[in-house]
Parts: sequence; C-alpha cells; structure tokens
Amino acid sequence: MYGGRRDGSLMRNYGQSLRGSKIAIAVGIGIFLGFVCAFMFPHGFFGSDSQLQGHTRISKIASQVVSAPCESNEKINTLKMELISISEKNANLRKQVKELTEKLQWAQQGTDQAQKQVLVLGEKQKAGPFGMVKSARTNPTVAPDESVNPRLAKLLEGVAVKKELIVTLANSNVKKMLEVWFTSIKRVGITNYLVVALDDEVEDFCKSNKVPVYKRDPDEGIDSIAKTGGNHAVSGLKFRVLREFLQLGYSVLLSDVDIVYLQNPFDHIYRDSDIESMSDGHDNMTAYGFNDVFDEPAMGWSQYAHTMRIWVYNSGFFYIRPTFPAIELLDRVAGRLSREKAWDQAVFNEELFYPSYLRYDGLYASRRTMDFYNFMNSKVLFKTVRHDAILRKHKPVIVHLNYHPDKLLRMNAVVEFYVNGKQDALAPFPLGSG
Repeated sequence: MYGGRRDGSLMRNYGQSLRGSKIAIAVGIGIFLGFVCAFMFPHGFFGSDSQLQGHTRISKIASQVVSAPCESNEKINTLKMELISISEKNANLRKQVKELTEKLQWAQQGTDQAQKQVLVLGEKQKAGPFGMVKSARTNPTVAPDESVNPRLAKLLEGVAVKKELIVTLANSNVKKMLEVWFTSIKRVGITNYLVVALDDEVEDFCKSNKVPVYKRDPDEGIDSIAKTGGNHAVSGLKFRVLREFLQLGYSVLLSDVDIVYLQNPFDHIYRDSDIESMSDGHDNMTAYGFNDVFDEPAMGWSQYAHTMRIWVYNSGFFYIRPTFPAIELLDRVAGRLSREKAWDQAVFNEELFYPSYLRYDGLYASRRTMDFYNFMNSKVLFKTVRHDAILRKHKPVIVHLNYHPDKLLRMNAVVEFYVNGKQDALAPFPLGSG
C-alpha cells in the first residue's frame, strides 16, 4: 500500500518534470531564434526604404533585360568600353604610385644617410693625453643602391670577393695587352676581376677566354669615345663608369691594361683611406713627399721659401672605397673632363690635392700612397731595379708600364724576367722611350 502510493507520487513528479523540461526547451529555442532573426534581419522583416529601393531597381533591371534583349548587347559593349577605360586609368595610377614610392625611397635614403652621418660624428669627446689623439681617417661607406644598375649588381655578386674587385676598361685597340693582363691575373690565382668591354669585339674575346666581362647598356656619350678614342680619352671614361660600382657598395681596384700582376694586390692594401694609389715617384722623396726649398736671392734675408712636393698619383692604378668623398672625386674629375681638354691624371691629382681657397672648396678625401717597390712603375724598374743586384731579387706585386710607349714588348719582358726567370730579359730596353 505504501509502495503503490510512492509509485504514483513518483509518476506525477516525473510528468511535471518532463513538462517543465519541454517548456524550458521551447523557451530556449524561442530565444535562440530571436537572436538569429535579430542578426539576420537587423532592420526587421519588412526592410528599410533603401532595401525596398534596391529590390525595386533589381526588378526594373530584370524587366529591362527580359523586355529588351536587343539593348543588352549595346549595354554590354558600353560596359566593356568602360572597363577598358577604367583599366587604363588604373595602369596610370599604378605608375604614379610607383614613381611616388621611388621618390619616397630616395627621401628615406637621404634621411638615413643624415642619421648615419650624425652617428659617425657621435657625441663630443674630450681630447686624450699628449700624443694619444688620433683623428678619423676612414670615411663610412655609402648605403648600397642596387636600383642604380640591377644587371651589374647581380653580376658583381658572383665576381667580387668581400665586396671588392679589380676592374679595367678595354676596347679592341688594346686586345693584345689585355690578354697579357688577364693571363697574369689568372696565373696569380686572382678570381675577383672584371673587364668592362667598350665594344663587342672585346666582349666576345673575353667570353672566349673565360674572362669575367661586362658590357654597359648603350650610351651615346660613352660609346662614341669608347669605340674610337685613344688611350687618354678611354682612360677618362673610367671615372664615369666606376661611379656605379661605388654606388652599389663595392670597393674597386682600378687597373689599366698595361700592368703585369705578380702577386695578389688585395694582400697588400691597407683599406684605411678613401683613395689608395700607386705613385709616379721613383724614390722615397718623390713618392712620399719632401720639403723642396725655392731659392730667390733677390729677397735677401728671406730668399729661401720652403715648398712641399710629391709626385702625382697614377690614375691608372688606384684602390677606391665606396664613400662620399670618393664618389665626389669621380664626379669632379668626370665633370671637368667633359668641359676641358685636359689629361685625366692631372685633373685627378688636382682634385685630390688642391686645398680650399677663396670660393673654391677642396675635396676632403683621405689618401694613402702605395709602396712604390711593391706597386712599381716602369721608371723604377728600368732606372733602378734592373741595375741593383738586391732589388732584382724582390718580386713586386704589380709592374705598371706607364712610363714607356712600347708597352706590349716591355710587358712580355717583365713576364720573362719575373715569371720565367730570364735574367737578361730587361737588358735590351733603353731607360727612356727613345
């Protein structure tokens, strides 16, 4: 009896619980559907005026398409024309965006350089003890800019070693000397060198001999000189051509073709200056500088005037770093050679050594003179070395046949003497060019 009453009570409770659960589920579903409708139809089921207008427009367009099939082709053609016009406008806009982006990059580079200059200058410092103060000699290198010449930039990545290389300019007039030049380089084991071919014949010649070569894009101003110009005219071109190498961030050992390589020059360069050049001097005084006294007896007590002298740097063999003073030097020399009938070596030295005066601003580039026995000119060789038993045993890094016109004969003699050991190979040649 008690058991039956308990069972009935349990059944009633279960029925009430079930009905309560169904109500709760229904309420939950209603709330969920309310959220869904509110999300899907934020403006109500009947929509706003703009939606009604949109539906009306769509209906009108549909009715027009159905009612006027002939007009559809005309509208399609019109749309096509509009699409073409818009595409052209987009192309022009893209071009403008590209140009503006490039200008912005240039401006940012200028800002970056200014910031770098400030960093280089640094904060003011106190001078140290006597004899311990050293000024800065090495200018910072420029930020490489591959946009100057992407083709050359890609080539240099595979040729240069530690961002430096030997570069020479050559046309077909010096092809035989060029062969002696690159043969001596290969013999020493130098790999980071490049010939800038000034005509197609030299380019083909280098390729056939597996010599790294680069031919510039056509340039009327350069090509006219490159193909027909003599030694001095072609020599002047190097200052314009080298600029791109420096802008790309590479240090260049500029070399004329009348040079025989006997050691790797990169093992003997200091790299502490903007310009490091061989000298036309033939002894310690002329190569490295001396106090030359000018005597004018009419001045009486002050008849002796002291002057500083140094023989010129050779513009046919110098190491130049990618710095602002170095690039400014190239610009100055190239600019003057385009306006004046002058010898490039004279202009090269004037711009390097003339100080600022009056309204003239001198070039503030650091300089170093190379060891004239290691980087030997032909006057040193034929005036001194070949007659000295001790100096004859010294092997120079390079020999530059700059003082003599019979260059090819003397280049071959240098090879015979230093490479093949022929002791009398230099004897037949006179000291001078007679």
